[in-house]
Amino acid sequence: MQVPRTVVTFQSGAFNTTERRPYFINDACYGDDVARWIIGELNSRGIPADSEPGQEDFGWYVTYRPGKAEHQLVLGYRPGDDRDPAVWLGWVERHAGALSSLLGARHRGIEPVALEVIHDILSRGESISRVRWYRKTEFDAGNEANGSTRPDAA
Repeated sequence: MQVPRTVVTFQSGAFNTTERRPYFINDACYGDDVARWIIGELNSRGIPADSEPGQEDFGWYVTYRPGKAEHQLVLGYRPGDDRDPAVWLGWVERHAGALSSLLGARHRGIEPVALEVIHDILSRGESISRVRWYRKTEFDAGNEANGSTRPDAA
């Protein structure tokens, strides 16, 4: 069985990447506006989602239920440099409690519909470009050459 592509990158100039908000945990904790936009898009598709995003020390997350199980889209911003352009970075996980997370539950049983709905939102976004999907192990190893335009690509 093929390991799903659960990590996504995309480009957009429509969201805040320069102004620190007073409620940010860290100075560069951008992504609250991206997360709120995604929540609105989920709601417009009839998919239950938290009314507000949660904050991590590096970004934000959205909890949503596109099928039988709750999932989370975790979002952050990676500034560009001389070699690579700036991108928004996200990954889809199963929503799990602390103990289950320690046992790897966040990375098991991710429903294809959880990936498909995020892909649909991003690929239809007027201000979104260069949507690319990756397998977590490859992305974590720095191998972004094997990205795909779809999460379900072989």
